[in-house]
Amino acid sequence: MDSAVEAEKGTAAIKEQFLTTKEKFHQFLDSGRPGQKSDDAEPDSGEPEQKRIRLDSDGAQEEPDKKEKKKMRGQNKSRPRMKPQSYEERRLCPSIVQERDTKCFYGDKCRFIHDASEYMSTKAADLGDQCYLFNTFGRCHYGLTCRFAKAHTSAELKNLVNEELYKPCAEREAVRNHLDKDLQRRLRKKQVSFTGTEAYLKTISRGKKMEERHNENKEEEKEEKETQGNAVPVKTVGPITDADIIKLRPSEKKQVDFTDKLYLAPLTTCGNLPFRRVCKRFGADITCGEMAMCTNLLQGQASEWALLKRHATEDLFGVQLEGCFPDTMTRCAELLNQNIDVDFVDINSGCPIDLVYKKGGGCGLMTRTTKFEQIVRGMNSVLDVPLTVKIRTGVQQNCNIAHKLIPEMKKWGVSLITLHGRSREQRYTKSADWEYIDTCSKLAAPVPLFGNGDILTYEDAMKARETGVSGVMVARGALIKPWLFTEIKESRHWDISSGERLEILRDFSHYGLEHWGSDTQGVEKTRSFLLEWLSFLCRYIPVGLLERVPQKINERPPFYMGRDYLESLMASQHVGDWIQISEMLLGPVPKNFTFLPKHKANAYK
Repeated sequence: MDSAVEAEKGTAAIKEQFLTTKEKFHQFLDSGRPGQKSDDAEPDSGEPEQKRIRLDSDGAQEEPDKKEKKKMRGQNKSRPRMKPQSYEERRLCPSIVQERDTKCFYGDKCRFIHDASEYMSTKAADLGDQCYLFNTFGRCHYGLTCRFAKAHTSAELKNLVNEELYKPCAEREAVRNHLDKDLQRRLRKKQVSFTGTEAYLKTISRGKKMEERHNENKEEEKEEKETQGNAVPVKTVGPITDADIIKLRPSEKKQVDFTDKLYLAPLTTCGNLPFRRVCKRFGADITCGEMAMCTNLLQGQASEWALLKRHATEDLFGVQLEGCFPDTMTRCAELLNQNIDVDFVDINSGCPIDLVYKKGGGCGLMTRTTKFEQIVRGMNSVLDVPLTVKIRTGVQQNCNIAHKLIPEMKKWGVSLITLHGRSREQRYTKSADWEYIDTCSKLAAPVPLFGNGDILTYEDAMKARETGVSGVMVARGALIKPWLFTEIKESRHWDISSGERLEILRDFSHYGLEHWGSDTQGVEKTRSFLLEWLSFLCRYIPVGLLERVPQKINERPPFYMGRDYLESLMASQHVGDWIQISEMLLGPVPKNFTFLPKHKANAYK
């Protein structure tokens, strides 16, 4: 009876022998913490004392010296923009790191250190004896700045090379879609031509003029009928049709078979390249880059272009664009078509965040059908790859509009529609509406429609496939358990051990060092993305602990003890414990390290 009541409240049912209280849970974790001191012990002066900030079950901060604290639920909307932090007081000049034969371009004006011995005397201690980049590629191009430099540094402070492993440009070849420096310069100086876009924009202008002329002719015809009675009407020019628009490119589009694939959703922040590599290992068929703003891409912003990078393991890969105007979106599509390697381009017309919606992008496109149509037709006219669209059920909670929009999108020429079974207002407050997704899938045929929402187990995927969808998109489920793709393909529940889960995190850390770098900046960037991911991973409840299998995506885990210390540590929803997990993989955090998760209202200082 009690378990039923708990389940109604949205709490997962866990076997009684594993349940515990909040106090006992924290005491157990503290007792097994490395270097944990008793309350009356003096703190070691060699290391800064780190204050652990606790959360209650609603996600609010709970500090020992502040009993009253405002509770914050859901996404941390007051989260400030976090600027990249520098954890080194003085950095080594790139000319020394890369061991160039020429002198530093800036000479005496350079603000970096040029003496390797001086740099090594101030550099923080190495984080380990083995460098993943050196062991994998035979050379670490971060040289002395690498936080694992002792593995590949000679007594003369030279960067060593393993000739048997080393292949020039091996790392760069593994990742495609880099931003070319010359292209970046031309974008900034507005020297890139968009002939396909200009031709399409003329057809929009022509269409408007012809429609105006059509309306004028109707007025003239009406007046003539009134004055001449039964006179022969004037022949009018009709509105522009698809046949009127000249085909801007004779080449045929690349064909992609999307049917019955497992699609990893484009996840902002967490859907980075290292995470996608992890999901590919577990069986994801389709991957897509994080949402990229078309205006930033057109300005040549390196940080935005980094979202388009594709790893060699991503065999079916697309990029997702956000924008709200036909000219910028079509220009961006033409730019990407000529400069990067992708299998499809996706339009984000489902993003619910205010920043995007208020300017007419994301979900806002669903209510601006004329602009939406112009964007789709324009992008289609300049792309050699399929154009896909991701939408929601609608904007308002009880006012679905996707079923009205989907038949129109078929006419516009989209190759795939992905429907998230919630409205913008609804967010995650209710379960995804799979009955509505089923209805929409019938309207979309023969265009494939993928369903998205609340997929956490292979049973969820099976129920989704019983509808008329062509495939399934997985979002939060992949963040909570990336091995979900394996479970779906093998139709089983994987009672994965804490050791296996730690190895997954270790792989992510290695991929992160490869992607963001093994110097201090790269290590801490990898750590920050790992911590963002841990804010989702902690929601997973091991199968062997559940009273009722499977776990539902919206069920909260109560406080429970794992089958070993690491399993309990991974169940913690406190950022201090996530920090401890990161330190197992990436060494201790710097003294001035701070972290504010995107999806939790808590912080680490």
